[in-house]
Amino acid sequence: MTIEFTGTIWFWKGPAPWFFVTVPAEQSHDLKAISGFVTYGWGVIPVQARIGETKWQTSLFPKDGRYLVPIRASVRKAENLEEGDTVTVWLEVR
Repeated sequence: MTIEFTGTIWFWKGPAPWFFVTVPAEQSHDLKAISGFVTYGWGVIPVQARIGETKWQTSLFPKDGRYLVPIRASVRKAENLEEGDTVTVWLEVR
């Protein structure tokens, strides 16, 4: 399954701060439908992600009926991204 969507980078200031993009509701629904076949625990879904020319392996985290895409520092640096930037995200479920 591949998914492409546009979203805004946001910062979570929790005990382990991180940057994310939230998968839209419709695509999150599609991911939830296959999650039982691809999750390796806690509902996380392994994916290959791409923003711009930068690809990386990560896992989507379920949160409030949607999924979050963690955006690594190396990706933000390579693509010159900051909190609040709108990006197009490509995901391939592994």
